[in-house]
Amino acid sequence: MIDVKTSEDARFVEITMTAPISEDDYTTTLAPAIDKAIETADHIRLLAIVEGGMSDFTFGALREDSRMGLKHWRGFDRVALVTDDPGIQRMVGMFSVFMPCPVARFSLAEADTARLWLRESLGSIQIDALAKDTVVVRLMGKLDSETYAGKSEDLDSVFATMGEIGLVIDLREFDGWQGLGALKEHFALAHSHVGQLRRAAIVGDAGWQAMASKFGKHVVGLDAEHFAASAYEEAIAWVQAPD
Repeated sequence: MIDVKTSEDARFVEITMTAPISEDDYTTTLAPAIDKAIETADHIRLLAIVEGGMSDFTFGALREDSRMGLKHWRGFDRVALVTDDPGIQRMVGMFSVFMPCPVARFSLAEADTARLWLRESLGSIQIDALAKDTVVVRLMGKLDSETYAGKSEDLDSVFATMGEIGLVIDLREFDGWQGLGALKEHFALAHSHVGQLRRAAIVGDAGWQAMASKFGKHVVGLDAEHFAASAYEEAIAWVQAPD
């Protein structure tokens, strides 16, 4: 049997699997619920509580599990597995490296910890004023749209005490965005403050970061440069140098 719980926030879906778990449980209960959640939220965070072992799944149930995973390969934002069965733990551990989203495993006693992990952000944004005209924005981990909440106001308060600003965008520990919503929030945050920037340095080793600096220079008209991760201090010096 599969029991599905949803909340007002369609991004969060919790399922509990108890023996026996059949193909019909997937096709009539789980699949429609996952389809509806992803249609509403685009990307979902799934908590799967398995109160049993591999022997409690029929062959048809295992087949439907694989089909559902392939169908919604890009629809999961984060997955938490809660089970005491070592076989299921090992199997999910092996396949998790191929998943396009973070996957974590917990014991049944850690169900509340799993729920907390699903709702936490995997990344963070730090804003530091190094001098009266220099600001460092550090993007760390994998950012979701919730990470950006309040950051525009934080930048406003920092920028309000300054004139023209030299900005360092530190991407040395940045792992990307979780979904288009986070990327949209990022561009909104950047656009709302670009007018006050004198120079901007992007620090990191990913290829797209060098392209981003070229975009800022040629499309936005911003004096922007890209620096390798090892050249962080050089980036600071460049944004602080006089024109």
